[in-house]
Amino acid sequence: MKLVAPFETSMERTEVRRVVLIEANVDGVTGWGECVAGETPSYSPETTVLRDHLWPLVKGKEFGSAGDVWELLAHVRGHNMAKAALEAAVWHAEAVQKGIPLWKLLGGTREEIASGVSIGIKESVEELVAAVKKELAAGYQRIKIKIKPGKDLAPVQRLRQDFPRIKLMVDANSAYTLNDWPLLKQLEGFYLMMIEQPLGWDDLYGHVELQKKLDTPICLDECIHTEEQARAAIELGACRIINIKLGRVGGYTVARRIHDLCQQHGIPVWCGGMLESGIGRAHNIALSTLPGFTLPGDVTASKRYWEEDIIEPEVTVSPQGTIRVPLGPGIGFEPRVDRIEKLTVRKERLT
Repeated sequence: MKLVAPFETSMERTEVRRVVLIEANVDGVTGWGECVAGETPSYSPETTVLRDHLWPLVKGKEFGSAGDVWELLAHVRGHNMAKAALEAAVWHAEAVQKGIPLWKLLGGTREEIASGVSIGIKESVEELVAAVKKELAAGYQRIKIKIKPGKDLAPVQRLRQDFPRIKLMVDANSAYTLNDWPLLKQLEGFYLMMIEQPLGWDDLYGHVELQKKLDTPICLDECIHTEEQARAAIELGACRIINIKLGRVGGYTVARRIHDLCQQHGIPVWCGGMLESGIGRAHNIALSTLPGFTLPGDVTASKRYWEEDIIEPEVTVSPQGTIRVPLGPGIGFEPRVDRIEKLTVRKERLT
């Protein structure tokens, strides 16, 4: 699927997304999931292992609920995005079987979620300002911009000058080292909600030391793949906020455990995005209804990324920057199978 506009982070520039979908037949009921692994091993080292390693673990198995799937897959180390895609499809199917919305099956409590937006790195500050104006006019409650060395202080300073009252945060995607702390400290003058993943994707110690030097909360993303890593980050003081991505942590089972852990420690969480199609976006909406998701996430309208999505209705955002949570069974959106078939370049049927 070609993006409406290229999306650039400190790691790479993406113009076309390769989307891996799972259509699971569970006792005659269809559930859909999406694997958010990227085209390159930059955000995550993951490749998809669905066919050769995960499918054999569930083939022919009986289980009482979608929550049992995680234990079947635990034998495979890592590859959380592949696990999450498979598990999410089964969660979807169980909600359809029971005739209830997926978000209610998960224990969600809100019928409307707050929507923020993530803006990629732009060629000029003027181009960035124009993009922010557009997103604010669309109603988004929080603005996140991607930063990297050389594209950090000047853009933030200009945005805070032009938009003094907006909720503003930055995301470095691991572009800095602990030696850059004086520069990151300068960002504190612009009243940011948080600085997301400033240091290495596996550098928990560095984030502990950096958080000691900053009053602005650090939010961890790439560092958190398991409940154990989340517990270590919280207890060591590596962050004050956690971004929970369904794919990054391996699915709903672990996402809910991390959510509950953060609630126990008073750590706010929010749902990040991975340039998902409408199917992955629908799952993010369901996840965002859990009570601990108190900050606006990166769940946006379909039209922000796609000329035409693969679900109906498409995801829309209100002028107040909110998304109404669907009340229908399952994910609450219907996959457009005709469009999916048109876009499909390869299909495998595992029985």
